[in-house]
Amino acid sequence: MPELNFIWPLSGGLLIGLSAALYLLLNGRIAGISGLTASAFGWTGAGISALGVGFLGGILGGAAIAFAYIRHAELAIASSPLLLVIGGLLVGFGTRLGSGCTSGHGVCGLARLSPRSIVATITFMAVAAATVFVTRHVIGGLS
Repeated sequence: MPELNFIWPLSGGLLIGLSAALYLLLNGRIAGISGLTASAFGWTGAGISALGVGFLGGILGGAAIAFAYIRHAELAIASSPLLLVIGGLLVGFGTRLGSGCTSGHGVCGLARLSPRSIVATITFMAVAAATVFVTRHVIGGLS
């Protein structure tokens, strides 16, 4: 039913917002994926966090369930594996440098009207727009 195409993104957004709000209310912490991933692998110095493992497992498991039973997305990798690895490393470096990622700053920080998160989110979006422009129009869409 094409007229209901907004249901899936809306549901996903509501679940992200609900989980971030519950995480803040129940734990007093921001639900940033980069921080939770670091805690799940024990990279924070406090050992492996069961909560981080559960949160990361929930994200991956929820995506797998949605892919298998709800929406059969068509996956197509349109870039070289080397560029994907370089991009992933740059994103990882950027989240550490910026003390968070789009989920921590963009979802949780903006909701709290955090000035640092507002600046970080504007920076993320500007760099993303510039990257798309350069790769598609200046370099010519390397793949």
